[in-house]
Amino acid sequence: MHKAGFVNIIGNPNVGKSTLMNALVGERLSIITKKAQTTRHRILGIVNTDDYQIVFSDTPGILKPAYELQESMMTFVKSAFEDADILIYLVEIGERELKNEAFFNRINHSKIPVLLVLNKIDKTDQEFVFKQIAYWQEKVPHAEIHAISALENFNIESILERIIELLPESPPYYPKDQITDKSERFFVNETIREKILMHYKKEIPYSVEVDTEEFIDTEKIIRIRSIIMVERETQKGILIGHKGNALKRVGTEARKDLEKFFKKKIFLEMYVKVNKNWRSNDKQLKRFGY
Repeated sequence: MHKAGFVNIIGNPNVGKSTLMNALVGERLSIITKKAQTTRHRILGIVNTDDYQIVFSDTPGILKPAYELQESMMTFVKSAFEDADILIYLVEIGERELKNEAFFNRINHSKIPVLLVLNKIDKTDQEFVFKQIAYWQEKVPHAEIHAISALENFNIESILERIIELLPESPPYYPKDQITDKSERFFVNETIREKILMHYKKEIPYSVEVDTEEFIDTEKIIRIRSIIMVERETQKGILIGHKGNALKRVGTEARKDLEKFFKKKIFLEMYVKVNKNWRSNDKQLKRFGY
């Protein structure tokens, strides 16, 4: 008997969805920073054994969209409701509700198993954790509640065991050696974007999109050429920095991470281009996979 299914993780921005998925999959597939809206796409992470295949799905944080890019991010969240066999609703300790009432209603009326996972319990005491469990039991009566710390890897194993119990019988959906649905170029783009999120303030990280134009994998080295797109000339100057130092730091850190990820030497070239108002341009958004 083989089991397989889609386990989709949803929740507000910054509750730890990417950290949880990476902990469950055991690979760093989703970028993690302290800024909201870090995850823009729906990213699959696949766990395989002889007996089962779990297809985890990390989604953008739920919000009320303010521009086209955010609209398309919320479309990824909607799709997560449609093909899930198990829904993980991730909340952080102290949180009271979802930032979108319609999504909350869908969770409450879900016909599939819902695991309400209370994250970041390492940041508080046991008494408050019990209060939170009681609060959520009342708010989402049909959900199973699990308390974890994704960052400290606490209780991750027990969630995994419960997921395996709940998985439907099914042949695998993906080849058994596959760990994600995304291409190598996608991970290059996301790694560069993560470093930009870490090192730049205000609107810069949200105005940036990365497009890898060249990915040449040879025996000893991978040669990569990536374009970083911004919306305005002033952003281009800030991104590059004095004598190119700011961009150099992004490149060095991204290269080190990519060498770990691909287990090979990396030669990385990056260029910055202005692409006016790409976040509100349907054609551009399609081109970047939104």
